[in-house]
Amino acid sequence: MRTSVAVLATAGALTAAQLGTAGAASASAKPEPKPRAASAAPSAAPRTTGCPIDIVYTSRFQIDRNGWVTNGGLYFGLKNKSSKSFKKVSFTVTNVKNIRFGKATPKGGKVTRKTSKTVTVYDKSLAGKAKLGVKVRTHLLNTRSYKVKFSVRGNGWNCAVDQGTWGA
Repeated sequence: MRTSVAVLATAGALTAAQLGTAGAASASAKPEPKPRAASAAPSAAPRTTGCPIDIVYTSRFQIDRNGWVTNGGLYFGLKNKSSKSFKKVSFTVTNVKNIRFGKATPKGGKVTRKTSKTVTVYDKSLAGKAKLGVKVRTHLLNTRSYKVKFSVRGNGWNCAVDQGTWGA
C-alpha cells in the first residue's frame, strides 16, 4: 500500500511539474494587447542610412465626445540629430485614413499648405539640433482606426522622402 501511494505521489508531482512548464511556455507566447485610441502606435518608418532626422509626434492624447483631439490638437514634427544645418526643409503630414485637420500652428517654420487632409510646414534653413513641426487641430472620424503619413524634403541630406506612417 505504501509503495503504490509513493508511486502515485511521484507521478502526480511529475505531471504537475510538466503542466506548470507548459503553462509558463504558453503564457510567454501570448501577444501583447493592442493600444487604445488614446495612444497610437507608430509604424516602422523606412530609414535611409545616414538620415540625420527623427520624426516626432504626440504619443498620448484625449478625444472629446465629438471626435476632436483636446489641448489644441496633435503635434507632428522632425528633429535634426546632427549639428549640420539643412536648406529648404519641408515636412508634410497627409491623411491616409479617417483624420481631418483644422487650424495649424507652426513650430520653427511657417505653414505653406493647409487643407483638411494635408499640412505642410517649411523652413529655409533648419539649424543643427533644431526642430520643425506643426501643432494642428485634429478631428478623428473613427477613433479606433486612423492613420497619417509623413514625408520630408530638403537639401544636404540622404533621407527618403517617405518617412512612414502613424496611427491605429
